[in-house]
Amino acid sequence: MGIFNRKGKGKRPEDTTAAAPAVDPVAVEAREMPRIGSMPQSSPHIMEFLGMGTPGVTGEAVTIDTALRVPAIWAAVNFYANAMAALPIKVFQKNKDGTRAEASDHPAAWVLNKGANDELSAFDWRQSGFTEYTTAGRHVSFLEYNGRGELVAAWPLEHDNLTVRRMGGKLRYSYGARGQTYRADEVIDLVMMPRGNGLSARSPVYSNADTIGLALAVTRYGARFFDNGGVPPFTVSGPIRTAGGVARASEDLTQAVVDASNEGRNALALPEGHTLTPLGLDPEKMQMVEVKRFLVEEFARIWNIPPVFLHDLTHGTFSNTEQQDLHFIKHCLAPLVRKYEQQVNLKLFGRASDLYAECNLDALARGVLKDRAEARARQIMTGQLTPNEARAQDNRPGLPGGDDLLMQSATVALANPAPQAPAGGQSNPKGKDDE
Repeated sequence: MGIFNRKGKGKRPEDTTAAAPAVDPVAVEAREMPRIGSMPQSSPHIMEFLGMGTPGVTGEAVTIDTALRVPAIWAAVNFYANAMAALPIKVFQKNKDGTRAEASDHPAAWVLNKGANDELSAFDWRQSGFTEYTTAGRHVSFLEYNGRGELVAAWPLEHDNLTVRRMGGKLRYSYGARGQTYRADEVIDLVMMPRGNGLSARSPVYSNADTIGLALAVTRYGARFFDNGGVPPFTVSGPIRTAGGVARASEDLTQAVVDASNEGRNALALPEGHTLTPLGLDPEKMQMVEVKRFLVEEFARIWNIPPVFLHDLTHGTFSNTEQQDLHFIKHCLAPLVRKYEQQVNLKLFGRASDLYAECNLDALARGVLKDRAEARARQIMTGQLTPNEARAQDNRPGLPGGDDLLMQSATVALANPAPQAPAGGQSNPKGKDDE
């Protein structure tokens, strides 16, 4: 049995900063989660802990922290995390007649929208959770219940200190140095690209270490180039006869370059008969700008986000930028929202409950004020919305008489196309012309 259950027994998970948990001996039939990406799930940062990292083809050590130093990755992760954190989510109760009513007073509604626990607001909880989801590929939060079985808090569990295994055919989550164990119904578990065994997750950072390593290498080369005063590595040739003379010439020229850079001088004096030959290529010939722009597109593919949200308007126009906004909501955010809704509904309410949570994407899909006003007017005049329902979508209070559905008087049913008599009078008798 887990430390917490729906009857409120047990205690809150302890705060731990251990680099890796103490893994309990695995039972005979237990299968322990082996990896997230290329890192052990029990300690996905073991390479970082040892001062290394997942090396890319460039030799750069790739970790979650180093990956977030790349501006495009920072923008992608931050955009997803903030979008999911700001998304309204409501709890509804299904009625027997097929209608639904908002259960705003349900304890889960407060945890999901106001305060996840005594320390984190709902926004901060979701923001940190989806930051972890879009980098490590997994986020797990523990659900705390009181003695009446009501949800009172959600506590994030760091994936560094988490081990997932299957024991007796059931998922178990061990957390912290003491190996506190939770059942699957006691946690919200968001997994990116899960494997069929329900244990493994793939991290976009570790799975794309080569591409991220290239971005880090380009940034490091550029920083080293400009730190050198914009002077590339070079060789010196001339009438130098001894090895000691070569060493002294190298040291003197290196110091001369440093002094010239510090003093802002553009000229460098050389002894007669000596020449400097640059090594490698300059940034322009290496097309560093083009490489960095291409990497932005690569990161847009990895994180499934339109480039415009990574502040890349290279191919942006007035029309396609707006379409990318709709594309993000429909094809990028909607699947993640559905995953989040289903995980919340399964773990908070169970499979047979009439309660369910639903996110509202309308706030993100809002267009310009003129388009919204025209759309609302058309919905009101065709009887799809009442005036007060339309006002509520803009967070405006209802007005007296605004709860009735309206319809234009000229609209008639196809089954009864008989014309209506004009208001305030009668139609002319048949065969009588107007005089």
